[in-house]
Amino acid sequence: MVAFGKKLKERSIEEWQEYYINYKLMKKKVKQYGRQIEVGSLDRRHVLKDFSRMLDHQIEKISLFMLEQQGLLSSRLQKLRECHDALQDEPDISQISNLREAYRSVGQDLLQLLVFIDTNAIGIRKILKKFDKRFGYRFTNYYVKTRADHPYSQLQQVFKHVGLGAVVGAISRNLHELQNNQGSFLSIYDQPVVPLQDPVVDSIKNAVDRLTRSTNFLNFMAQHALIMQDEDLLIHEDQADQEEGRYHFMSLLLNLANTFLYMVNTYIIVPTADDYSMSLGAAATVCGVVIGAMAVAQLFSSVYFSAWSNKSYFKPLIFSSIVLFVGNLVYALAYDFNSLALLLIGRLFCGFGSARAVNRRYISDCVPLKIRMQASAGFVSASALGMACGPALAGLLQTNFKIYNLTFNQDTLPGWVMAVAWLMYLVWLAISFVEPARDPEEVHTSQESNSESLMFDEADQDGNMEKGITKQLLLAQEETEHDDEDDCDGSEESAEDSRKPANSFVAAYKLLTPSVKVQLLIYFMLKYAMEILLSESSVVTTYYFGWSMSSVSIFLFCLGLTVLPVNLVVGSYISNMFEDRQILLASEIMVCVGILLSFHVVVPYTVPQYVISGFIMFVSAEVLEGVNLSLLSRVMSSRLSRGTYNGGLLSTEAGTIARVIADATITVAGFLGQSMLLNVTLLPSLIICVGSIVATCFTFNSLY
Repeated sequence: MVAFGKKLKERSIEEWQEYYINYKLMKKKVKQYGRQIEVGSLDRRHVLKDFSRMLDHQIEKISLFMLEQQGLLSSRLQKLRECHDALQDEPDISQISNLREAYRSVGQDLLQLLVFIDTNAIGIRKILKKFDKRFGYRFTNYYVKTRADHPYSQLQQVFKHVGLGAVVGAISRNLHELQNNQGSFLSIYDQPVVPLQDPVVDSIKNAVDRLTRSTNFLNFMAQHALIMQDEDLLIHEDQADQEEGRYHFMSLLLNLANTFLYMVNTYIIVPTADDYSMSLGAAATVCGVVIGAMAVAQLFSSVYFSAWSNKSYFKPLIFSSIVLFVGNLVYALAYDFNSLALLLIGRLFCGFGSARAVNRRYISDCVPLKIRMQASAGFVSASALGMACGPALAGLLQTNFKIYNLTFNQDTLPGWVMAVAWLMYLVWLAISFVEPARDPEEVHTSQESNSESLMFDEADQDGNMEKGITKQLLLAQEETEHDDEDDCDGSEESAEDSRKPANSFVAAYKLLTPSVKVQLLIYFMLKYAMEILLSESSVVTTYYFGWSMSSVSIFLFCLGLTVLPVNLVVGSYISNMFEDRQILLASEIMVCVGILLSFHVVVPYTVPQYVISGFIMFVSAEVLEGVNLSLLSRVMSSRLSRGTYNGGLLSTEAGTIARVIADATITVAGFLGQSMLLNVTLLPSLIICVGSIVATCFTFNSLY
């Protein structure tokens, strides 16, 4: 493999040489740091400060030169625009040809600038990777995140090619107008489907696509998995080796399978919950309690599974599988016993078996850093797939027969099928799972350890995914030094105490700043709105449209299928064009629009109105969730990145409480009659949504 330094030299434009990243100097500096640390002449804190400052200087040099070149290209385009306007009055074929070549010349220079940006972006990633590898630090994620998401970011110029879109657009549009010109000036905006056949434009497009992939779909999926890192970003090489030793692919696969099955288990009953309730003599709207019982139990299971995962992964997964097997069995038997109580007990058991905290913790603690992003994205994908497959599977279970007085129909089969699935999973788990080795000291002090927590977005319902670090490293170090000085003066709280994880929900709540509380409110709002839409879909569509259970299943299946494509579009494109804060506010507004469109204010209530408003609300909530959790990670105390009562647990609990309240709202609103159900349940969603938008506007600047 050719060294990057040689590639950089080969790809460099000679007259721009001084503006490229000085990779050779940076590489030499990394080696120098290593020697100085070995002899004890330099401490790690100084290394981080000095390296950060040096890299900031290099990026500033690159970004300012980029802006200068963009200005020169813009000036040239402005002059060409004047010539182009003059030709509109008196078209001349030879002058048009010359003008076309002039635009192509600007395109060639733009292509050089894009190659310049791409080369420097690679250089930045390479030197960060080399720094992490040399010292065993987790510095890259911290550096990129804190620099790229700052409102005055210079790193965005490199990684997100800010401002170049206008230049690319000007060249493409004018070349399109001049192509085969016979006096007719057609714009790319008038004929967007007609591709421009020009090699320069094709080359520019390919270069832009390469840069866009620098912030790719996988990174956005990891935001949904929100990896919250401890404020201590230093991980020694022996600790990295220990992570490698803990990792077992089949065990990771079993955790992802657990995630998938649990999501299927959650949503497989949604299309039939109302029918099942009525068959047991209850109202159709009791489906809210039936669906919500699982979320109620999860409020408690999230805590004890989070604590249990400090000591073991295998035992809680075994316990989870057994409880879920029993819960689904009881759910299925409730029909033959004609007992609504058994139905609710079965769903409560399923909630008590929620091992999502264990799944998150395994990825956080046992998956090596180099593939943790892929594992986190896998978690999201498994959750989204389970969310889509649950209703789809329910739609296939259209049969009715008996075996030994046990009824198998569309109401009971979801329970029977999931009971068999969890039994098979239990056997697979017992055979294939390998419990990661733990040091005795680590087991004893697990809650004090530097274990990372994952916040999972709840497109998978309880808490699917995200990422980030809450405090800037250098500020955290200065605060630690300040704490040490206070200790010398007799301060009551030591620096060590100030970094201890929260030991209760009350302690965790006290660590939340106003901006964090706003983020949790947004999370609560979107979970509430999504749960209302999903849980009451069967009752609402049956009442207004006479939909069958199969139709409801198809509708919910289509909603679930939007999760990954939406994340693909947002992660690969939208996040490159707009700041997270802008996407956050726009998504909130679109959720509000979806809610408003869902109200029954026009007679008759039509299928297009319901479906379109539902998709707007659901898709916007999906976008909002990923962005919100990403922002949340950056304003949350670093003390919430460790221990049982961590940021991931708080996020999960907020979402679960929202689901519980939403399901309870459906049942209570049912007493007013099914004709009132839709509007009564949407009204709280609208109020909470408007409140979150107002709160976001007031705290917009504090999010960064």
